[in-house]
Amino acid sequence: MNNLPKIQDLYNEVQPFSKEEKAFQALMNEPPAKDWVKVHPFITGYKYLPIERIDFLLKSVFPAYKVEVTGQGIAFNGVYVTVRLHYKHPVNGEWLFHDGIGGAQLQTKKGQSPADLANINNGAVSMAFPIAKTEAVKNAASHFGRLFGSDLNRKSQMKYETVEQIMPFERGHKFWDKAVDAIKAKTATIEQIRAKYNLTELGEKQLMEDVSDEK
Repeated sequence: MNNLPKIQDLYNEVQPFSKEEKAFQALMNEPPAKDWVKVHPFITGYKYLPIERIDFLLKSVFPAYKVEVTGQGIAFNGVYVTVRLHYKHPVNGEWLFHDGIGGAQLQTKKGQSPADLANINNGAVSMAFPIAKTEAVKNAASHFGRLFGSDLNRKSQMKYETVEQIMPFERGHKFWDKAVDAIKAKTATIEQIRAKYNLTELGEKQLMEDVSDEK
């Protein structure tokens, strides 16, 4: 079985996957809802998705998943945790995984140097490790794509096909009425719609009927 793309396909950003796989990739590269995104209180301009959103997405997208802690340790004035996020692929049913790492600073007495262990607050370690694990899970999940926050802090982004471009373009599509109105107003053609969306034979027939409808 040869699923490798040709070099020209890579240059033209053509992906040789099934419709189901392309639909999954398109879903993963949809941006997260704007009201899900938070700005870090201590890191200027740093955006992130709260863990409850990550948990919601994992439970909503994947048939099953589990988090395995693969390591932990101390780094300067903080701790780190590494995890392996196992997940069952919703298209092919295979168990796969993404690795992630997260860290958390140990809380110290106000105004004291974190380099001196005597300044660490009671319970700092027990609080830091769960935070580090949470960050590691979020880091692992970000490998799925934009939906999980992969590009929140990237200035340049690749352009991926969206769910609307993958799904059959027929009546009921999110942008159906806009396409009909655009063709009627002669600001778009059926050829342009076909180039942008997955216009099926049925969809083209429906589109011509709706465009010619004088009601």
